[in-house]
Amino acid sequence: MEEFFKDIIPFSTVFMSIAALFFASFSSLFSVVNPFAAMPIYISLMEGHADEEKVRTARKATTYMFFVLITFLLVGTYILSFFGISLPGIQIAGGLVIVRAGFSMLSPDNGGRKLTKKDQEAAKEKEDVSFSPLALPLLSGPGSIAVVIGFGSDAQGIADYLVNGAAVFMTALVAYGILRVAPAIVKYIGKTGMTVITRMMGFIALAIGVQFVINGISKFFGIG
Repeated sequence: MEEFFKDIIPFSTVFMSIAALFFASFSSLFSVVNPFAAMPIYISLMEGHADEEKVRTARKATTYMFFVLITFLLVGTYILSFFGISLPGIQIAGGLVIVRAGFSMLSPDNGGRKLTKKDQEAAKEKEDVSFSPLALPLLSGPGSIAVVIGFGSDAQGIADYLVNGAAVFMTALVAYGILRVAPAIVKYIGKTGMTVITRMMGFIALAIGVQFVINGISKFFGIG
């Protein structure tokens, strides 16, 4: 029995470590992606389209989002090296972008993650809005790209890349589900409910952005 516990405890420790990394990665990325903020624009752009077209657009948008983020997860460190950008630099810059987005989400009536009226009108004239503006910049914007680059830079091995990749996939899957039921959600919770959700996600994104800046400064000065 003693040998059994000696064998099972290291496995449990590894499992808990993987689960903790996955949850931290998913929660951080999902808060920054914030598909709830994309719902009103998605509904507006899909107005008058058949249900099949709405489903297809949501699926394509989140698929594009997944590939954009997974690409930066895998090659982000090489991009940093090519341009001579240090990890603390991308953490501070990404943190500032996320902080700005978080502040905007705290005041959704004054901007948030919305497109300008001009951009929305231009988007309505496009046959396919799944890549632009839905995937880029609404779902995989500068903030979320900075987050996954940070994931890749902090990865210690293939296992970390796999866990972070799974977090990206889960974020895209949840975003797809949210867009699928967007009309029902907006109708059920109304504008006030959407504002509350956006502000909650904005506060979380703001905290993540501040932590990114703190981590970047700490690494730059060798603190901690």
